[in-house]
Amino acid sequence: MALDFVIIGGGPAGTQAATVAARLGARVTVIERDVVGGAAHLWDCVPSKAMIAAGAAFGDIGDAHSMGVQTTGTALDLDALREHIAGIVGRLESSGRRLLESQHVRIIQGSGRVAGPNSVIADTADGPIELHADAILVSTGSRPRVPDFAKPDGDRILTTRDAYPPRELPEHLIVIGSGVTGVEFVHMFQSIGSKVTLIVSRQQVLPQKDPEVAAVLEADFLRRGVRLYKGARAIGIEHTDTGVKVVCDDGRVAEGSHALLAIGSVPNTETLGLEALGIELNGGYVRSVDHHMRTSVPHVYVAGDISGKLPLSSVASMQGRKIAEHVMGLHVVEHRHLDYDKAASAIFTDPEIADVGLAEADAFAEGRKVRVTKVPFATTAKALINNDSRGFVKLVSDPATGVVLGGSIVGRNAAELISVIALAVTAGLRVSDVADSLLVHPALAEALMEAAE
Repeated sequence: MALDFVIIGGGPAGTQAATVAARLGARVTVIERDVVGGAAHLWDCVPSKAMIAAGAAFGDIGDAHSMGVQTTGTALDLDALREHIAGIVGRLESSGRRLLESQHVRIIQGSGRVAGPNSVIADTADGPIELHADAILVSTGSRPRVPDFAKPDGDRILTTRDAYPPRELPEHLIVIGSGVTGVEFVHMFQSIGSKVTLIVSRQQVLPQKDPEVAAVLEADFLRRGVRLYKGARAIGIEHTDTGVKVVCDDGRVAEGSHALLAIGSVPNTETLGLEALGIELNGGYVRSVDHHMRTSVPHVYVAGDISGKLPLSSVASMQGRKIAEHVMGLHVVEHRHLDYDKAASAIFTDPEIADVGLAEADAFAEGRKVRVTKVPFATTAKALINNDSRGFVKLVSDPATGVVLGGSIVGRNAAELISVIALAVTAGLRVSDVADSLLVHPALAEALMEAAE
C-alpha cells in the first residue's frame, strides 16, 4: 500500500520532496496557497534576479562605447519589465505544475495546517479538506520582516515584495539593511537609474562576509554614487511633501523619494498547528530538527526557511530531496547527510559575490592554519576581453594535505564559477586536482586554476 505523504508549501523544498517521493512510489499531495515554486518564484529569487539581469543589460549598453559600440536612446520600460517578470514566473509555475501532475502528485490550492499526528487540513476556497498523512512535510517559507517603526504602504514605503518592479521608478531610494538582500536592491535600483542611499548599521556592508570581499563591493557602490550611512540604525520613517525621510539612531536623517525595508524575514508558522502537536518554536522557527530534518514528532519534517538553517532556495531544495529519501526508507543504505558548512551562496550585485566552505577570516579567528591564495581577474585574458577586470578568486586550503576547504569569488559570473570550488569542497579534492584540470582558454575559470597552483 502506498505511503501518504502530505506537503504543506510548494516552494523549492516542497516541490523537490514531492517529485522525489512520487518517483519512489509515495502517494503525494502538495498544498500551496500561491504558485507552484512558492515565494522563490513569485516574490524573491526569480523576480529579483530578473530585475538585476535587466539592470545589467542596461549597464552593459551604457558601457559598450568603450568596446567600440555606439548606442543612443536607451530607456527602461517598467511595464515591459513587469510583463517580462510575470512571464518568467508563469512559465516556471506551469512547468513545475506539469511535472508534478505527470507524476500524479495531487495539488491543492489553499493553506495547510496540521490537525493531528496523521491529519492535515487544507483550507480552500470551497471549504476545508481533511487528508490522512503517514508523513508530513511543512515548508511554508517566510515573509519580509517589518519593524514597529515602519508602515509599508506599497507606494513610498516598500517591502521587498513591493519592488518587482515598484509602481514607479524611485528617483532616490533609501535602502534599510545592508545584508545580502539590501545590497542586491542597492545594485538593482542604481543600475536602472535610481539614486540610492544605503543605511548600514555596522561599519561594513555584508557584515557576515569576508571584509576584503565587502570592501570591493563598497568601493564599487561609492564609484557608482551610492551614499553609505555607516554605523547608523534606522529608527523611524516619515512621509514628507516629496517622499520620505529615514531617521537614524545617531541623529542623521536620509531623505529620498522612497524607502525600502530589507531587514530580514519572519517564518510563516503561526497558523500551522505545530505547537499543538508538541513541536516547539523559537521565534517562529522550529526549535529542533535532526539531520533527517525530522521534528520532535518523528514523521513530521520541516524544510526551507522555517527550519532555521541556511535560508537559500538551493538548500531548501536539497532538504526536500533528503526528506523524501528518508520518508521512503533510502536512508538505510549509504546516505550523505546535508553539510550546511559546504553550501555555496551568491550575491547578485555587480560585481557578483560568491563563497563556499571555510572563510579566511573564520579560519584565523579559530586559530586554524590555512593556505590562502588570491588571483585577480585582471590577470586573465577573458576579463580583459569582457572589459571587466574587477574582483578576484580566493582559495582556502589545508597546508598539510592540500585539501580545498573553501573559497570566495568577486567578479563577473562569480555565482557560476563558485560551483567549481563547491564541488572541490564537497568531494574533498586537493588544490592539485584543480590545478591539473584542463580548462577552457580564454575563460574566467582560469583564475581558479592559477589560485590552485
